[in-house]
Amino acid sequence: MSELPGFRDARYAQAMKREIENLSENRQLRIVHVCGTHEDTISQHGIRSLIPRNLGLVAGPGCPVCVCAAEDVDMAIAIAKQGHIVTTFGDMFRVPSTESSLAKERTKGADVRIVYGAIDAVDIARKNPEKEVVFVGVGFETTAPTIALELLRKPPPNFSILTSLKVIPPAMDLLVNIEGFSVDGFITPGHVSAIIGTNAFQPFVEKHHVPCVAAGFEPLDVLEAIRMLLVQINEGRAESENEYTRVVLPEGNIAAQRVLAQAFRIDDAPWRGLGIIEKSGYFIQEEFAEHDARLRFNFPDIESVDILPGCRCHEVILGMVDPVDCKLFGKRCTPEDPYGPCMVGHEGTCRIRHENLIL
Repeated sequence: MSELPGFRDARYAQAMKREIENLSENRQLRIVHVCGTHEDTISQHGIRSLIPRNLGLVAGPGCPVCVCAAEDVDMAIAIAKQGHIVTTFGDMFRVPSTESSLAKERTKGADVRIVYGAIDAVDIARKNPEKEVVFVGVGFETTAPTIALELLRKPPPNFSILTSLKVIPPAMDLLVNIEGFSVDGFITPGHVSAIIGTNAFQPFVEKHHVPCVAAGFEPLDVLEAIRMLLVQINEGRAESENEYTRVVLPEGNIAAQRVLAQAFRIDDAPWRGLGIIEKSGYFIQEEFAEHDARLRFNFPDIESVDILPGCRCHEVILGMVDPVDCKLFGKRCTPEDPYGPCMVGHEGTCRIRHENLIL
């Protein structure tokens, strides 16, 4: 955690740097993380400049608003255009859809409100019983339990949820199956691991024989996770290990997992620019169908477009190109006027890279 100065000790970082250099042995290796907060730590603290050049540290699909499919945003916009109250997180507000965004629709008069969570949206619904209130729920396993809880607490009848909640391990499956994109190890997200546990990644490890290490978010957390992965690689092992022991348990948060299972089912889900990924999304259980915005509203037929012309966000999300390789980066596409989803949220790779280049 950021208030722990020991996790930013420069001397320890230099010692770890030397150990990582020795363990990598000048081999070409690629380590992938799937967490926007990890990318922020890596970019802000110059971790790529500390590790040897033969060791690639790649950002994968770790930003929830970046992978939110355009069809989900189009649905939210359609609901807003029908005169209903739409609520969502701040990062989701400016995510581009096929032709617009929730932010643009608000400038046209739509009632779109930024909230801190589903509990705030429920409060709005109670205060406006004559209006339909929809919460656009975006996130990974970390955010999903807080949204699930509101379903279990019997929200008012005018409240519903449009889910765009994703499950991380299936996206990792997608990455290792991309032809020509080798992955030697994964840094798994600490927040997600706190919910599902390191054991949840063990089936992936056994299937693909690719080591994983759950890491915290301080610079030394990330460096230690890299070191742990290199040790596994050198020893020919593939296990789901835990660097973030101060927060993450092997079994995860059992109470949160129970809440998720009660409120949601897991099914195939669309990821922006990546297509449908099997068993990768949380959807509302039939028991709570009256609060499922997908069933509650009628939607116009829209041919949604995930990636607009010239945008390379789908390649950035997969870790196949660096943000600066996109011709729109920092020009047509900026945090103030995002063209692609990766430039919107604070966990977006393009947004993080742009802010750190500016700094």
